[in-house]
Amino acid sequence: MPPIKLISVNATPAASPLEAFIACAHQMLDPSTPEAVRRATEPRLLAQLPTLRALGVFELFEVRDPALRTWLADEMAHDGANK
Repeated sequence: MPPIKLISVNATPAASPLEAFIACAHQMLDPSTPEAVRRATEPRLLAQLPTLRALGVFELFEVRDPALRTWLADEMAHDGANK
């Protein structure tokens, strides 16, 4: 009997939370990214925060861009206040 082949509807594997976060951050920091795309990227980036916080990523690494670092700190503080 041949082995079972798993068929996926996705051609590419799903990105890990860290990969998704980095891709979104790069897109948000790129000055050529249109504002509409930047706004659409924000929720995807924010969706990764709980997982990255649970993994301790922000205890090990610091976001170097000051504006992004401040925005993320505000978002994480706001999220922590809502729990």
